[in-house]
Amino acid sequence: MRIRAMDPESSFELLKRAQAGDSSALEQLLARYRPRLRRWATGRLPQYARDMTDTDDLVQEAMLGTFRNLPDFDQRGEWALQAYLRRAVMNRIRDHIRRFETQPRRAELPELADSLNASPLELVIGKEALRLYDTALAALDDVEREAVIARLELGCSFHEIALLVEKPTPDAARMTVARAVAKLARLMASH
Repeated sequence: MRIRAMDPESSFELLKRAQAGDSSALEQLLARYRPRLRRWATGRLPQYARDMTDTDDLVQEAMLGTFRNLPDFDQRGEWALQAYLRRAVMNRIRDHIRRFETQPRRAELPELADSLNASPLELVIGKEALRLYDTALAALDDVEREAVIARLELGCSFHEIALLVEKPTPDAARMTVARAVAKLARLMASH
């Protein structure tokens, strides 16, 4: 199965239509990216920094900010919007943590409460493993990194990944992901 170069439902085409004022295209983009970004962001906001704000709120803020400035967005490929949104969410999370850390604490936590400072993702894979993952992920080339993030963190299908990384078929995208994950594992093991 060969993927068409200009799929009318591709993010690239939807973005062009949304930039031209098509509100249904904007709604489709929101519906497409909101669940992916929520999955990706889950666990990245440490427990200690959660107050009345949760990860969903930060994702929503980042998406609204991005889509408010949509006419000025420079689309540089199928996965550019996803990468931009992911960076926007990460920036919101970092800003929230910084704001939280500058506020006075209500009560001191006991020293044994270190696990409260870890995010759910850190609790599952451990802080050191998360550091190794992030370091190894940064060492991958752009296509490999986007393929890994799309599959492992965002839960994209191989068809979607093929569109994102410009592979001709979902099987080609599957192979790209498999090779990138194997390379990621080697890089993590070597550190």
